[in-house]
Amino acid sequence: MKKEITIIGTGYVGLTTGVCLASLGHSIICVDSNREKIKKLRKGEVPIFEPGLAELLESHQANIVFTDDLAEAVKRSQTIFLAVGTPQQNDGSVDLTFFQQAVRQVAQSMHGYKIIVDKSTVPVGTADWVKNEIAKYFKGDFSVVSNPEFLKEGTAVDDFLRPDRVVIGVDKDKKAGEILLDIYSAIDAPKLLTDIKSAELIKYASNAFLATKISFVNEIANICEKTGADILEVAKGIGSDSRIGPKFLKAGIGFGGSCLPKDTAGLIHTALSNNYQPKILQAAQAVNEGQWQIFAEKIRGVLKTNGGDTVGVWGLAFKPDTDDVRYSPAIAIIKELRKDGYKIRVYDPVAQENARAELGEGIIFCASALEAARGTDVLVLATEWPEFLQVDWQELKKTMRSASIADGRNFLPKAELTTDGFNYLGIGRI
Repeated sequence: MKKEITIIGTGYVGLTTGVCLASLGHSIICVDSNREKIKKLRKGEVPIFEPGLAELLESHQANIVFTDDLAEAVKRSQTIFLAVGTPQQNDGSVDLTFFQQAVRQVAQSMHGYKIIVDKSTVPVGTADWVKNEIAKYFKGDFSVVSNPEFLKEGTAVDDFLRPDRVVIGVDKDKKAGEILLDIYSAIDAPKLLTDIKSAELIKYASNAFLATKISFVNEIANICEKTGADILEVAKGIGSDSRIGPKFLKAGIGFGGSCLPKDTAGLIHTALSNNYQPKILQAAQAVNEGQWQIFAEKIRGVLKTNGGDTVGVWGLAFKPDTDDVRYSPAIAIIKELRKDGYKIRVYDPVAQENARAELGEGIIFCASALEAARGTDVLVLATEWPEFLQVDWQELKKTMRSASIADGRNFLPKAELTTDGFNYLGIGRI
């Protein structure tokens, strides 16, 4: 059944949620305090790079409106999704400032029964705070639901519309649970009804597990380099076990983005706050932090060997199909090498502007992959964009000053490059 739904926040999660729910036939109001962003969205301009999202918005504009009037949006909808940012603080804890502001604004605008849905990633116990805070401002009946998101940048639309599962956390609140199930009825996926605290923890536990799996395979890759084994063969053997599976067993320079680092740190902070030391999670975090540093040292080694001073970097986003550079290993490596005084030329198909804001002056941003490689003494592959496989290797070799490639994602064709005369260094490769 068609529902009137308000989404507070038009960031990555909020906008994707709003557009996808609109595509399912619901009537959506997306709210954001940033008026310039609202103006652009009304024109159909999507402020983030996410494949398929702009096209989906264009197809379903009749079902979605954008506004900065939160009070009116709350008045018009029974179900309110909170999808505001919850960034990481320096101590690893979650900054709930924007989330708490949104809760108070919603509470002050309520004039009847509402379902408040926590879509933002928030620590276990946040729903209890939401209930208590709303009760300070609104004395009527309302429900609070935890409905965590599991969107991967680059595949977010598909992840929303064809998910592995939909998690709905309710505490003995059959009415709210039934309404949420109705909202998601058009999605063909298991619907998991849990208590609220379990739903809050499922999101953190899922991302922390994936982070641990990535750090595990990177640890094995480092052992491969010490023993002469090949991580591609080892990962294939491990992933063939149905109990393990091949996903997230790609060795590289570590995970980044807005989810895995933040959620792993957040879960560690939650555990420590509850007098428990999460040793596995802490180890996964430490391995990830050290992985790009090990790779940076490899790059330094190549430069010392060939006497070079110029590095080319292919890829700045933390993964392909996104312009997100948050916690990107590429950015960390560039900053490290810049401290050493090396000249750095970079190229990324979509993340250049975000990277420019992060890196500042002193980096040469190039218009193509070959331009970024021009005159370099080592070329670093940091993000596995498919277009990098289309480069003419002989042309690339002529462009570079020294034909050395450091492949931080084991993405480029090692055998072909070696045959063409390149010095190839991967992660855990023989």
